[in-house]
This record gives sequence, C-alpha cells and structure tokens, in this order.
Amino acid sequence: MMDVRRATIDDADAIAPLFDLYRTFYGQPSDLALAQRFIAERLQKGESVIFLAEADDKAVGFTQLFPSFSSVGATRVWILNDLYVDAAARRQGVAQALLQAATDFARADGARRLELETDHSNDSAQALYRRLGWELYEGTLRFRFLLNP
Repeated sequence: MMDVRRATIDDADAIAPLFDLYRTFYGQPSDLALAQRFIAERLQKGESVIFLAEADDKAVGFTQLFPSFSSVGATRVWILNDLYVDAAARRQGVAQALLQAATDFARADGARRLELETDHSNDSAQALYRRLGWELYEGTLRFRFLLNP
C-alpha cells in the first residue's frame, strides 16, 4: 500500500537518498551529505513543500515545490522543481500520486498554476505530464544567467 503525505523536517533523512539519486540522474556527482543538508534546510526554513511517497514504510518517491508569484496575474505560482521515483517503484502510480498531491496542495493554496520543466530527452516524464493534462507552454523564452558557473 502506498501513502503520499506532506513531508516534515523529520523526513529529511528518508528523502535525502532519493534526492541524491535525482541529482545523479541529472548528471551531478553523488553527495548524500549535500542532499541531506539541502533537503533539511528547505524543510526547516519553510522554503519548499515536499510530498513523500512511501510503500511498506519505505520512501519510494518525492516531489518538491518552490513558491513563486506571477506579477502579471498578481497571484501565487508553485514551481514543481523536483520529481523522483525510485527505479524499483516505477510504473506503479507513484509519480501520478505525487503529481496529484502537488496539484491538490497548490489548488487549496489558491495558486493560479503549477509549472515544471524537464529535459528534452525525458520522454517518459513528458508522456506522463501530457497524459495528466499538463500543457507545453511556448509563450515565452526561458533564459538564465550563471552567477557561479
């Protein structure tokens, strides 16, 4: 049986290994201490909302949301920045349950929208997002300016 719930600071140690795997998926070196510190700081400072999926009392996935705002819409926006499911738990509805928890939370918070980005090569994630009603938004160009390359 799978359970999805909002994480607390007490969950940082359970989330950290999944966050470390998420980072390595995107080409970063494994660093469990950094992962634990980052997750604990976000939860402790209230800088993110994390939903944790557990099956048989084991952490199997998470999603992390960061708050933002739309100046034009004068409303709250949540950035779904991270979504990861352990390889052994994939294709069992975990990602869909995490996305639903994020959607329910953002809607209850009065947000105008959820946003996310993924790599062009992440076909399975893109298929899931489309199947769940997420739309590709091509209305703007996204730029970045690296401060510490």
